[in-house]
Amino acid sequence: MLKGLDPILGPDLLAALRAMGHGDEIALVDANFPASSLAVPVIRLDGASTTRALDAVLSVMPLDEFVPEAAWRMEVVDHPDQELPIFAEFRNLITRHAGGHMRLAALERFAFYERTRQAFRVVATGENRLYGNILLKKGIIRPAGSEAS
Repeated sequence: MLKGLDPILGPDLLAALRAMGHGDEIALVDANFPASSLAVPVIRLDGASTTRALDAVLSVMPLDEFVPEAAWRMEVVDHPDQELPIFAEFRNLITRHAGGHMRLAALERFAFYERTRQAFRVVATGENRLYGNILLKKGIIRPAGSEAS
C-alpha cells in the first residue's frame, strides 16, 4: 500500500501510467470490449467498473490541455447522439479531476476500436454497462510555480 493512492492502482497500471508520455493515450474499457484482440498490452481490472478505474486514473494522471479533445467515449451504434447514464458519470469525473474546460468527445464504434489499437495500454475492467469505454490522452504536470502557456 502507498499513501494517497487509490488501491486499485496496482503495480502494472501505475507503471504504465508513469511510463506514458505527453500525448500518449490509454483506454479504459468494459467487459464486452475486445481488449485482448487489439494487440495492445492489456491490464486487467476485472473487479472494477470503468467509472471506478477512471476516478483512480484521473487522480494521478493529467489530461492533455493542448488539444481540443483529450477524452473520448464510444458512440451508441445507430444512435450516435444518444446519451447513456455512464456518459454523465464520465463527464462528472473529468470535471472533478481536470476541470470544467475539458469535454468528453465521441467516436464512432470502429473509429474507437482503431484509436484503441494505437493506445499505450488498454485497461480491461469488469464494467457490465454497455458503452462503458473511454480513451484518455495524457497531459503534462507543470513544475511548481510555473505559469500556464
